[in-house]
Amino acid sequence: MTKVPTADVARCARQIRQLADAGCDLVRVAVPRQADTLALAQIIQKVSVPIIADVHFSPERAIEAIEAGCAKIRLNPGNIRNPKDIARIIDAAKMHKTAIRIGVNEASIDRPDHRAPEQKRVALMLEELKKYVRIFERRGFTNVVLSAKSSDTLRTIEINRRIAEAFDYPIHIGLTHAGLPEDARIPSAVALGALLAEGIGDTIRVSAAGNPVLEVEIAKQILLSLALSERSGPELIVCPTCGRAEIDVIKLARRVKKAVSQIARPLRVAVMGCIVNGPGEAADADVAVCAAKDKAFIYRRGRRVAIVSEDEAIARLVKEIENL
Repeated sequence: MTKVPTADVARCARQIRQLADAGCDLVRVAVPRQADTLALAQIIQKVSVPIIADVHFSPERAIEAIEAGCAKIRLNPGNIRNPKDIARIIDAAKMHKTAIRIGVNEASIDRPDHRAPEQKRVALMLEELKKYVRIFERRGFTNVVLSAKSSDTLRTIEINRRIAEAFDYPIHIGLTHAGLPEDARIPSAVALGALLAEGIGDTIRVSAAGNPVLEVEIAKQILLSLALSERSGPELIVCPTCGRAEIDVIKLARRVKKAVSQIARPLRVAVMGCIVNGPGEAADADVAVCAAKDKAFIYRRGRRVAIVSEDEAIARLVKEIENL
């Protein structure tokens, strides 16, 4: 999601392009004011990825965003409740063939009770979602995506499991308000990873305060770890080190990472510090360096091809990559 005012067309479009370059397939923008929906049509013309308008409270903003040409709007059942307003939005979406994400947030559900146990909050979110979906289905509109988010990891997992059991619509998953990037990384990976491993989730968003490109980078790591995305560059496998290591493995690994950083194709590179795990990891890598005191063993696809000094290890490793 963009983090700049949508009404600032040039700045917003620039951030969308940065997100697309980082690997983002869909970008959501906030449209709290009419100035934002007026800018939206211009932004859509300047970018190459589908744009989702994030709508809260105002049916007018929702309809304006649809008419501006966005691919999808997000509605929060917690803050647009009037059935007549919902019907107007649905009719506009039908006319323009725009998808709608029905996105429930734990903080905005009807009758929120923060003293309630976990299962009570999950049940409230699911009830809210079901009521909203029934409105859409009665009006013959099924071009919807569902989501329910919490800042709690376990409730995020549980509510999405319940949605997957109850509905046959695409599901957008995310852990909301996850924190600063360094704090959001692990909870997001736990919540999204658990759901994706169970086959739940069609789109994902990592929610972190700060540069949105960092959100995309975290999301890509989650997808890569589950083999749900194709790697476009090297994967570095590094020995965690222990008392057997006789060289500075971390220093060597950072040198290797820098040396292979410009390679734009999938590649598994291993940097190991002793003979216990080294040869085994080397057999599973495209290229590997297993370092010992004053020397390094170079492997290419499981076969040892050279023994060189530590100073020569990087250059020889790069040469073996070129020979693949």
